[in-house]
Amino acid sequence: MAVFTEVPPEEARALLQRLQLGELLALQGIVGGIENTNYFVTCSAGEFVLTLFERLRPEQLPFYLYLMQHLAQGGLPVPNPRADAQGNIVHSVCGKPAALVNRLPGKSQLAPGPQHCAAMGQTLARLHLVGRSFDRHQPNLRGLAWWNETAPLVLPYLGPQQADLLRSELAYQNAVAATADYAALPRGPVHADLFRDNVLFEGEKLTGCFDFYFAGVDTWLFDLAVCLNDWCIDWATGAHHPARAQALLGAYEAERKLTDTERALLPAMLRAGALRFWISRLWDFYLPREAALLAPHDPTHFERVLRERIAHPLQL
Repeated sequence: MAVFTEVPPEEARALLQRLQLGELLALQGIVGGIENTNYFVTCSAGEFVLTLFERLRPEQLPFYLYLMQHLAQGGLPVPNPRADAQGNIVHSVCGKPAALVNRLPGKSQLAPGPQHCAAMGQTLARLHLVGRSFDRHQPNLRGLAWWNETAPLVLPYLGPQQADLLRSELAYQNAVAATADYAALPRGPVHADLFRDNVLFEGEKLTGCFDFYFAGVDTWLFDLAVCLNDWCIDWATGAHHPARAQALLGAYEAERKLTDTERALLPAMLRAGALRFWISRLWDFYLPREAALLAPHDPTHFERVLRERIAHPLQL
């Protein structure tokens, strides 16, 4: 989340009027993340999050917003987009496509223990299972095709060792994706960005998963790998953390058992998850956009995670 577009109070008031949510009481820009403009909105009807989409096109938005609605109706703790009197959940604010969702309770647990990881694993499996009945389709727009397109843009900024790593890992992931085993992996809607700061807790109870704007149809194993790479590592070194990983995987498999092919390909998908976020952070770091509030992430973190996943593959 970030602020690329300054939203005047009168624009927020007009949206609240269209959605019949009463008077605007407070409007606060949110710093963090790097894709969209986000504000906390407090009004007489409650607390909400306003998102203005800076890169996504209006025709792409229904997938994300209706997926959130589908998951919320399936009992998952995710934001539910607010509709206007005509049933529209894609709105316009400051000339940009926008959405307003309910603000979920709790706060992010940035130093989770095994119990938090278990709650995450259970919720991720439920998300995958509930998502099976979602009838819209959109590919993961930050998947392999995007990695292949974006790597040449960031390579000029890298040293020789980094460039060699990026080229070799991209070649490896293209080879994996061409195999029959990869094609056989179970898939469906995935969050694809379910990091610790996109999940809320009250104590040990998971109360919310948000920021679905990288979601798409991909392998469930990739989604699981993204979580393991953020929740279950030593954050300073990128090294595997066995206790947290065991808790997350055990809770996930209590809801949905991994197939033999998934178990065999998990090391490759852990590398894929690290590569995806290394490339995107390189892109955002070296080719940034202007924003009123923006906190770019350190790209070297996922370089370390990738090197760890290559040197010490996880074995189930």
